[in-house]
Amino acid sequence: MRKIIVILAILLFLFSCTPSNDYINISGFTQGTTFSITYLNKEKKNFQMEIENLLAEFDTSLSTYNKFSIITGINNNTSNLVDEYLKTVFIRAQEISKLTDGAFDITVGPLVNAWGFGLNKREEINESKIDSILDFVGYKKVWIVNDMVIKADPRIKIDMNAIAQGYAVDVVAQFLEEKKTENYLVEIGGEVRTKGLNHKNEAWKIGIDKPIDNNNIPGENMQAIVHLSNKSLATSGNYRKFYEQDGIKYSHTIDPKTGYPVNHPLLSVTVIANDCMTADAFATAFMVLGLEKSLDLIENHPELEAYFIYNDNEGNYRVKTTSGIDEIIEEL
Repeated sequence: MRKIIVILAILLFLFSCTPSNDYINISGFTQGTTFSITYLNKEKKNFQMEIENLLAEFDTSLSTYNKFSIITGINNNTSNLVDEYLKTVFIRAQEISKLTDGAFDITVGPLVNAWGFGLNKREEINESKIDSILDFVGYKKVWIVNDMVIKADPRIKIDMNAIAQGYAVDVVAQFLEEKKTENYLVEIGGEVRTKGLNHKNEAWKIGIDKPIDNNNIPGENMQAIVHLSNKSLATSGNYRKFYEQDGIKYSHTIDPKTGYPVNHPLLSVTVIANDCMTADAFATAFMVLGLEKSLDLIENHPELEAYFIYNDNEGNYRVKTTSGIDEIIEEL
């Protein structure tokens, strides 16, 4: 899947040292980005080929850039059948949409495209244009019945970019666990899942960048380091993908309800969850909701932790964290 990293404004940089002889590191390209996987396997087997084949298979299901993928057929109304990949991520996406009252929405793609942050060039935006697109945007307008996607309007298109990369991480992690791998770090485009410890017998270290405009070099301006073990992590933000017009800054994060880019002080959010698919989706949802609404929501979800960076009234960077973060964060 040729997922453009900046769509989600990935803020992560993977800290890694040269692994010991027992740890295996593999890397490559997938979904329009890179992957890096480090693991300890009792058989000391290199799974590069198997993982690349797995990711290629994943691409044929969920890539909107692949004209032969299952999701492309659904969007073009030439087919409505789903495979296990699409079904799994669809169900979880709809669950998170409900939990976030629509802040996360897999039908938001046409709005993202209209604002120039997707596949197409930016359109001439006005209220009438947005209203016309909103007619076929909304997670409640699409569902799965008997392994078939049903759409309330044929113009509806589903786009899993804000959750599928995290799911790809989970798919690779599941493969490693089936191979009896007890220590691993799987990273795809900045989304991370870990298990066990690194070669120093420590928790894996993941960096969070400062949300500085056009900070496109991961690790150059670090905000903090997270010590992560047996958890997943994903980050979303607005500082790498935006444009300015007539003195107004337009964020790539689009509110599915209003149809317009969000306008609030939240700059980035890092979410920690048990699985990467969940972390990925909630990171996007929190960027839509903003700081206060996100904090209210997360109070009812103790399985989630979050690290928020926002601007105060004077334009200074501020940090807000959930209680569990304090035990695993290292501020720089």
